[in-house]
Amino acid sequence: MRALRQRAERTPPSRERYVDLLRAVAISVVALGHWLIAVIGYDARGQLTGYSALGSLPWVYPITWLGQVMPLFFIVGGYANAASLASHRRRGGDPVTWLQDRSGRLVRPTTTLVLVLVAGALVARLVGVGPGLTREAVWVASIPLWFLSAYLVVILLTPFMYRAHQRFGWYVVLVLAVLVALGDRARLSGIGSAGLGAGNFLFGWLAIHQVGFAWRDGRLPSRPRVWVPLLVGGLAALVLLTVAGPYPVSMVDVSGERLQNASPPSLGLLAAAVFQLGLVLMLRDPAERWLRRSRPWQAVVGVNAVVLTVFLWHMTAVLLLAVALNALHALPTPTVATPAWWLWRAPWLMALVLILAALVAVFGRIELRSVHRPAPSGRLPSWLVRTLTTPAAGVGLTVAAVTAVVAGLLSNSLAPRTGSYLFGMPAAGLLAYLVGAAVLRLLRSTPAGGSVPRPVSGQGPQVCGFPASSRYRRPGPA
Repeated sequence: MRALRQRAERTPPSRERYVDLLRAVAISVVALGHWLIAVIGYDARGQLTGYSALGSLPWVYPITWLGQVMPLFFIVGGYANAASLASHRRRGGDPVTWLQDRSGRLVRPTTTLVLVLVAGALVARLVGVGPGLTREAVWVASIPLWFLSAYLVVILLTPFMYRAHQRFGWYVVLVLAVLVALGDRARLSGIGSAGLGAGNFLFGWLAIHQVGFAWRDGRLPSRPRVWVPLLVGGLAALVLLTVAGPYPVSMVDVSGERLQNASPPSLGLLAAAVFQLGLVLMLRDPAERWLRRSRPWQAVVGVNAVVLTVFLWHMTAVLLLAVALNALHALPTPTVATPAWWLWRAPWLMALVLILAALVAVFGRIELRSVHRPAPSGRLPSWLVRTLTTPAAGVGLTVAAVTAVVAGLLSNSLAPRTGSYLFGMPAAGLLAYLVGAAVLRLLRSTPAGGSVPRPVSGQGPQVCGFPASSRYRRPGPA
């Protein structure tokens, strides 16, 4: 607690604390949402299985206009990435070393999860657990990885997209929104849906991420003339697109729908992003005043220090609890949406909070250490160091490594939910991920990090796991 208090006290007055609060809230809502709608039971063969309760709760669909917080997270990510890239450049860095550091902070805690799941799958196979059940367990625990694959692609493109934002501003968002609309039309018509529709995975998240750039640059002040049109216009667009239009009401994917709003992002999700943006801008000034108080800010700092760990391991908590209750023959299986099912949600959530707290206590320190680049390795041959620090090698290897990591994560997310995988996930994808992660770590630990200055590990005060400089400086009036 003392270290946490000191970290909070070192926060510079210029930092926009609201961004940190929104990140913490978004990830917390994701975890609670997944836990609430998770249904664990038994299939016809008596084996554990799981599915989403959302299909049985249609009255919840409008609530997902607020509960689907991935748009909010990407907006906050755009703000943070723009601020981080600008700060890195001021220190003499370039986009390549920024990408190495930014992606490395995400990859190291993720690698821990991947390796633990692989080890668990191997142990399960050794003790006689069937391959189908092993794969399903890994699939459940690795649900958060689909998001990281999308976010890493956005980070990879951030230097290019931020330059486009600086030159063309809102026109970039407009072009990306038009591309999303074309993808939606292709999906609705069934013509070329596999190509154009899949492009929305990129265009949709990029469009939302660009909005964070505008916020960082002061183009979204928290004034009624800004947030009122966003709030009202976004809500009106949501009603027109979903209630009157062809889009599902739920912003969270529901099995059986002709069109999904989140996989890939649709115009409906973009409308929800506009609505949510108006809401957070409306609450911005009072929230900033509240966060000037010591205790609320310490809580935000504490959550943000391990926020990625919370996100990565929250579905593993579900898996562990289900396995434990099954082993004790104490797993309740009430029918979804009945009073008994809702009563079961309370102890279910409390148990998951305790399990996740234990997981964070064990693995959270890995996220804290990932903020700093690894210490330079003195074992590398001089010729390899010279090769890695050339500009061409730095660009090529960094892009290739991030691409391999994304490909590995996607291979697991796109693989069938059940199947026979020795490691619980496709071996080729696992190999691609591990190679990419190893190359990123090698690049980060190369002396001088590609001949570009980086902050020395431990240099300067840290807030929410990042240097407490001007990274989240509150912009002036637009």
